[in-house]
Amino acid sequence: MDRFDSLQLFARIVEMGSFTRAAGALDIPRATATHAIKELEARLGARLLERTTRQVQPTLDGQAFYERCVRILGELEDAESSLQHVAANPRGVLRLDLHGIHATRIVLPRIDEFRARYPSIDLVVSGGDRLVDLIQEGIDCVVRAGNPRDSSLVARRLAVMPQVICASPLYLERFGVPQHPDDLPAHQAVGFFSSTRHTHYPFELLIAGQLQAFSLGGWISVNDAENYVVCALRGGGLIQLPRFHVEEELRQGRLVAVLDDWKSPDLPVSALYPYHRQLSPRVRVFIDWVGKLYEERFGPVPASV
Repeated sequence: MDRFDSLQLFARIVEMGSFTRAAGALDIPRATATHAIKELEARLGARLLERTTRQVQPTLDGQAFYERCVRILGELEDAESSLQHVAANPRGVLRLDLHGIHATRIVLPRIDEFRARYPSIDLVVSGGDRLVDLIQEGIDCVVRAGNPRDSSLVARRLAVMPQVICASPLYLERFGVPQHPDDLPAHQAVGFFSSTRHTHYPFELLIAGQLQAFSLGGWISVNDAENYVVCALRGGGLIQLPRFHVEEELRQGRLVAVLDDWKSPDLPVSALYPYHRQLSPRVRVFIDWVGKLYEERFGPVPASV
């Protein structure tokens, strides 16, 4: 097995957590895979994998080597894909990071359509609200809500999502319905914070054409969108979030919209990827495909955005 094949095998073992599954994915005998990794570790003079009866995990050296392998293999695949006939039928592994609600409500429910269209692309999908380091972790593309802060990444706007402020009937019965934005500081909110920034996000409203922020007190804070909604349903306080996330709860009356006379700012959604992935056919076809999903759900991105 040559060096590039052994790197590909090692990356698959880390991703699948199994020699057997990785060997099956590459259509080689398991014994060949075991021998190739032993040779790789001997050549590098380092133990790359910890083997147990249940799973295989990279060592600290192995994790660092895996991240380098992902970048090397990605560059090799992109070089091969620069040929026109390969670009028309992209292949290889595409590593995505999708924030919770975007994965479960928009992208993954249609992911079989992407696979049917591009059967030679295998997907590795991670999730969470943390700001992944695309370069260090070998991620090809992420989908994130909010305004991108990292100028080292290429951003393609996918949609703008209308937002709503709402609360449960139980909360509004206990604390009253805010009639004006000036009432907000007297109310409680379910706090939402980023696990990487350790800061709470205020509520925002457009008042007389100006964006104003309101900080509310509260007794519970979360960093997960689903938990944010659950806490509101249990009377934890007001929440502000994209309307599509709570459409069913609003329709059923389990949550009630408030302050509708004042517009919440729309929340942008973008696909982000490193500059060196601009010419990757895998990244390009995924962003084109996922862009159409968001356009179907939220309409075209306004020209002014």
